[in-house]
Amino acid sequence: MAVSIDTVYQRVLALANKEQRGYITPQEFNLLANQAQMTIFESYFYEKNRSDKSEDVRADDTETSISKLLDAKLRPFTTATALVSGSNGYWVYPEAYQIGLIYFNGVTCKKVSQSDLVRYAGSKRHISLEPIYADSTSTSGDVRIYNNGSTVVSGSVVCDAVTKPNSVTWGYVVINDKALYNANTTTDFELHDSEEDTLVNRVLGMAGIVINKVGLVQTISQKNLNEQQLQTV
Repeated sequence: MAVSIDTVYQRVLALANKEQRGYITPQEFNLLANQAQMTIFESYFYEKNRSDKSEDVRADDTETSISKLLDAKLRPFTTATALVSGSNGYWVYPEAYQIGLIYFNGVTCKKVSQSDLVRYAGSKRHISLEPIYADSTSTSGDVRIYNNGSTVVSGSVVCDAVTKPNSVTWGYVVINDKALYNANTTTDFELHDSEEDTLVNRVLGMAGIVINKVGLVQTISQKNLNEQQLQTV
């Protein structure tokens, strides 16, 4: 799923031009559109952290929780990527915007602190538990993993790697001094379909500053506030 950048641009123009509030050039729109996309994308991580803490643990597998919706929104940007074995039993993360869960031989690793990692690794009582790991500041690698009381130096170690959405572009050609949409040079938003209204509002809010329309900024700010309040209910 994706959001058409042309649809967003046309809606932005229609709303911005209402009551002669101003025109947003394609160059301005592309800059604002990319900023809006990244703002929304980054908000997913804060929202998910908050919802994971506040929602009750459910035994069913419904898709009604906010956490599940956020998982769906992040899914297009998340891939299972292998870690590279470093030196001294360390593993190196792949290049990514954020690292999610880590798996050793298909089993989810439990994250612990550095001190707990050492304590658990030396305890026979914890040998039968799931593999554990801790982030590291060592130059040898980013993370160290223990399983059955031993440092993991081989095997399948992968993680959920989250990458940023690609930059968007409203492509156009100029004919008779007018910018006309060109699908061949366009890159749409990669965000979930449900983000169309949010994208329009965020671009409009920033555009109000660019075209110096205080009323537009205030109107869109109130819409964004109302939307945030609905999401936190």
